[in-house]
Amino acid sequence: MDAEVHDAPECDAAVSLAFSILGKRWNGMILDALSGGTLSFVVLRRAVTGISDAVLSDRLSELAEASLVDRRVDPGPPVAVSYALTPQGERLIPVLAQLGAWARDNLVQPAAR
Repeated sequence: MDAEVHDAPECDAAVSLAFSILGKRWNGMILDALSGGTLSFVVLRRAVTGISDAVLSDRLSELAEASLVDRRVDPGPPVAVSYALTPQGERLIPVLAQLGAWARDNLVQPAAR
């Protein structure tokens, strides 16, 4: 039994890193919403149904820190803040589309509790 434990493969560090970001609730939906182009905070909040302002703000900060989202400030007047995918974020969109297609074909929606 010890030999099996020692020979067990370890999770790929890059996959672990990706899921530490993409596995957080809302991040995938935010990236998907931004795949259509630059959005203001208000429009983004409407596009990601059910997310609070505070959580959206936190997630956008995390995605910006991960270099997936760019925050743009137009000094105005009036001041306007918008969000867009970075080139790294844009390269992630086909992967998310493939993941969504796989989920439609292979996962069953859990019954409501």
